Amino acid sequence: MSQAFDYKEAFSRNIGWVTPEEQQVLRGKRVAIAGGGGVGGVHLLTLVRLGVTKFHIADFDTFGVANFNRQVGAMMSTLDQPKTEVLARMARDINPEVDIRIFPEGVNRDNLPEFLGGVDLYVDALDFFAFEARQQTFATCARLGIPATTAAPLGMGAALLNFMPGQMSFEEYFQWGDLPDLDKAIRFVVGLAPAGLHRPYLVVPESVNFAEQRGPSTFMACQLCAGIIGTEALKILLGRGRVLAAPYGMQFDAYRNKLTITKRSGGNRHPIQRLAIFIGKRQFLRQQGR
Repeated sequence: MSQAFDYKEAFSRNIGWVTPEEQQVLRGKRVAIAGGGGVGGVHLLTLVRLGVTKFHIADFDTFGVANFNRQVGAMMSTLDQPKTEVLARMARDINPEVDIRIFPEGVNRDNLPEFLGGVDLYVDALDFFAFEARQQTFATCARLGIPATTAAPLGMGAALLNFMPGQMSFEEYFQWGDLPDLDKAIRFVVGLAPAGLHRPYLVVPESVNFAEQRGPSTFMACQLCAGIIGTEALKILLGRGRVLAAPYGMQFDAYRNKLTITKRSGGNRHPIQRLAIFIGKRQFLRQQGR
């Protein structure tokens, strides 16, 4: 016998960790997620199961076999289908009442005002190498006063950074400016996880290649990211609990059973960061035989 969907019943097991009144607050919130790949898809489904009902999602890509190891929407039945359409179907299969606006061309300078219009939180799930789109999106969030969060899947763990209105911005932290993509890549990976908990167990170092824009991934890391992002979203959207914001960051590594909270005053201007950037670039150039 089939049951009709009922919001209160569907999310009743959230009550206890949130109040009934807070659940209704979450019901009315709108979240923008750019990227529907490894972390973006599982972020969306996590927030849907939290009871959030309004979303803007953006991605221009389709699912392929190479996505199977980490992307929740990647299945034989969804091959070659647009990621945004597949993920929207999955979200509506959980909650038929969700209001999802799809941006099938991804995010760009022209559609950012629309993509971020009326949202309460931005969740970054863009591909690691989407430097221009990421830089523009975070800059727009800072200008509009929209909280923004990112969790990077690294190894078998996750690294978190929050950028809150009136506090250190993405650009102030990462110091990208007009640098070439190689420099942005190195500054991004160093800034995302200053503790570097994932580095000791990378068993095939050559699998990381900035020049070819490729790197290894695990689904465990994506799931850990989604759990962290879901929790940060709850705190930000409900206005309760401590939110660590840049220059503070957090990295949890399940493989090494370690949790580290870092503070890099000045972001990538910090002396330790500057040294790590120098070493990272030297290692890259050595790898390329330069």
